[in-house]
Amino acid sequence: MPVEKVKIMLYAQDMGRAVTFYTGVFGLQEGYVSEYWSELLFGDAIIAFHACSEEKLNVSGLSIQVDDAMATATAITQAGGLILEQPEQREGEPIKLGRFRDPEGNEVMLTEWVGE
Repeated sequence: MPVEKVKIMLYAQDMGRAVTFYTGVFGLQEGYVSEYWSELLFGDAIIAFHACSEEKLNVSGLSIQVDDAMATATAITQAGGLILEQPEQREGEPIKLGRFRDPEGNEVMLTEWVGE
């Protein structure tokens, strides 16, 4: 069977807060939003949120690449996220890499392509 879509799922204690964070900071578009399940879109990429009743610290494996990681880190903090590692140039790698925790407890990587 051919794959129809690929989604990554994160947990959300407060769905409205999660949707507001990702649409506000990263400009994701609402695909489907409800109290228990939401999907935000960026092109063909789908970030889904599943409601949960307790805080789950979740290392997600999700990486979001932006054109200005430092400015985005500031926006993340202003929107209620926590910067775990400031974006820094990676030795031998063409990226700046940082990590943040969103208001729902999901740990996400933040990258900026800086070239070779």
